[in-house]
Amino acid sequence: MQRRRMLERASPFILMALIVVVWELICRVFNVSEFIFPAPSAIWAKLVEFYPQIAAHAWRTFWVTMLGFALAIVIGVLLGFIIGSSRLAYTAMYPLMTAFNALPKAAFVPILVVWFGIGAGPAVLTAFLISFFPITVNIATGLATLEPELEDVLRVLGARRWDVLIKVGLPRSMPYFFASLKVAITLAFVGTTVSEMMAANEGIGYMLVSAGASMQMALAFAGLLVVGVMAMLMYELFSLVEKHTTAWAHRGSQAA
Repeated sequence: MQRRRMLERASPFILMALIVVVWELICRVFNVSEFIFPAPSAIWAKLVEFYPQIAAHAWRTFWVTMLGFALAIVIGVLLGFIIGSSRLAYTAMYPLMTAFNALPKAAFVPILVVWFGIGAGPAVLTAFLISFFPITVNIATGLATLEPELEDVLRVLGARRWDVLIKVGLPRSMPYFFASLKVAITLAFVGTTVSEMMAANEGIGYMLVSAGASMQMALAFAGLLVVGVMAMLMYELFSLVEKHTTAWAHRGSQAA
């Protein structure tokens, strides 16, 4: 059992190492041009060579993403609570939000540039626009699927509608909430990067455009790698917080 747990924990790193080795071998055996598909060794060389510049761009992308993501949490939880706690609000707002979510968020970037200018503003709002919907949907689902029998029992015991929502509905929605955070944070990085590619003079997205224009494909892949690592670290952070705050919701799966 202990060996199996150790293997499960190490499996992502083993798979990642295997992918890197196969990738490197393909590039070397078939002599793939760095311009077409750079090898991991070439990407690592660019990471080392341009470390100060990459770190500066990565920090900018990170804090901009966190601002947009924080805004998405606040607005998403508020809208989710309103939609999930009222059948009228659910019927009226959910179709409109679904239609809005279907719109390509990259199309909003030129509009945001006109409103807020080139810089952090459009990137923050793009990260918000692309990441708030999963949070809203999951909070609303957690509240709207509260068992009628449980609500009836609480009402018999004297609980008001507000008490049911706050003391039972919201705690019950926490697993949904953390699941939405893990999805939304990856989307937030996508939104920030796309906005930076179109309307920014710094950030990983801007670096990707600059690297592509100068034909430095290894540097562009290095930027993509950095974004992926940041998103993965935030995902793992939320997973850790989820494990320590909603363990009661996963007892069955952990036992299995």
